[in-house]
This record gives sequence, structure tokens and C-alpha cells, in this order.
Amino acid sequence: MNLFKYKVFLSVIEAGSFTKAGALLNLTQSAISHAVSALEYELGLTLLIRGRSGIQLTSNGERLMKHFREIIQMNEKLYQEVALIKGLETGTVKIGTFSSVSIHWLPGIIQKFNEQFPLIELKLLDGNYHDIEHWIASGEADFGFVNLPTLDGLEVLPLKKERMLCVLPSNHVLREQTSIRVDQLLNEPFIMPASGCDTDVQRIFSQHKLVPKIKYELEDDHAIMAMVQNGLGVSILPEMILVQNPYDICIRPLDGRYSRSVGIATVSLKNMAPAAKKCMDFITEWIN
Repeated sequence: MNLFKYKVFLSVIEAGSFTKAGALLNLTQSAISHAVSALEYELGLTLLIRGRSGIQLTSNGERLMKHFREIIQMNEKLYQEVALIKGLETGTVKIGTFSSVSIHWLPGIIQKFNEQFPLIELKLLDGNYHDIEHWIASGEADFGFVNLPTLDGLEVLPLKKERMLCVLPSNHVLREQTSIRVDQLLNEPFIMPASGCDTDVQRIFSQHKLVPKIKYELEDDHAIMAMVQNGLGVSILPEMILVQNPYDICIRPLDGRYSRSVGIATVSLKNMAPAAKKCMDFITEWIN
């Protein structure tokens, strides 16, 4: 067996089709199909079910996929170690991230990191909190930004704690207050960050045993602010998202100390590949 077949198989799963995987790897669909079939033949197992609705992993494919990733990661780590011995810092690092981090932190981080380490390639996987935890645990991401507390079993470096703030239409009756009580939002149409991004907000209401009147659920922070601007409801968002926002909205602190804690997590700090460790250390220093 060779690594090429593992890489093709994982690319098919991540892309969701043979055609898309071929485009990513610059290979024909026939070459992709042949590589997967050859891998299945060597193992004597069916790994994928091919149907009109797309591809689906078999139970055998599910069991082996993590091992394929581990083999590829160990191979990458080997070549990075060899490069370090030769005085080079090289490799590919996959980072799980969510929107506010991607907008407010990563552009500056990536610019400076590329200047110092031009041979290390950074790849970003954008999703919600649950996506990122899954990518880290499964090995799809070397590490990722997470909302604390995160999954048991992941090793975490805390980065920053930030306030959760109330967001109102600019003409809202509560705009005259210097701060907002959580119970004052109960009769307002509430715009809830969608599943996977709503952990911090749900925690605030749960602490008071209150249930908001959820009118809309949206995953995109800017979509939430646009809805608030147009008088369609109120919301609660992290402070980072609201810095230099372009919307005509009213932002007020909440009564009480409500915050979210952002950290960076990986499966094992000790066993990280050199390039990933270099990148994680750089990010931690940049933020602090």
C-alpha cells in the first residue's frame, strides 16, 4: 500500500465526490476511482458505497478512516523533522476556525506568520464550535480555535476571555439604559446564533432559568447584526464580533459578568508535528 491511495480516499470523503476530489488533486475522475478501488482490493474490504445521491462510508470505511489520517500525519511529521534537521521549517498545517476569529485575528496572524515562515502552508477549515471539535478529534485539523470548555480529551491553551454584549436596534426603547438585564430581553423577538454557535448565549439564559422568545436562528454573525439593524429582533454577541462593526445598531453591556473564553485545542500538545507546534506557539504569542 502507499500513501497516495490514502490521500485520495480521504480527499473523496472530505470533498464529497470523486469529481471534486479530482479537481482538488488535479487528477481525472477515472484516476480517483481507480485509486479507491485499488485500495479496497488490497484491503479486501468495501470502504465506500457509490450511489446516485453521492458517496457514503461503509462501517469498515468509518473504522479505517482515522487510521489513514494518522498514517498521513505521521508521514508529514517525519518529513517536517527531516526538514528541521536540514535547517528548514516546512510543512502544511490545518487549522479549525470560526467566523469571528477568521475575521478579527487570522488576517494579521497569517500575514506575519507567512513573513517569518514562508515554507509552512496554512489551510483553514471554517465551521462552528462542534465542527471544529470534530475536526480536531478526528485528525482533520492539526489544531483549532475552540469555545471553552471544550471536548474532554482535547488539550487546550486558553487565549482570551471577552464580554458578551446585548445588541439592539438603534431606536430601541432600551437604548437609553447603560446596561441591560437579561430578563428585559424575554419579551423581545430574539435572534439566536444557530446550533453550534449558541453555547455562550444559551448559558446566559440557563443561569437565570429563563427561555428567550427565539424568532430566528442564524449562524452568520453579520447576518444577525443586519437583522437587528432592521428591527427584526435583539441578540447577544461576543465583544470581538462587534468591534468596528458597520451596522447601525445599539450595543450595551449586560448586567452581570457574562463572557466567552476562546482557546486553542489539539489532541496532544506533546505529539504535534513541528510545523503545527510552531504555528500554535506563534498564534499564542501574537494574541497575548
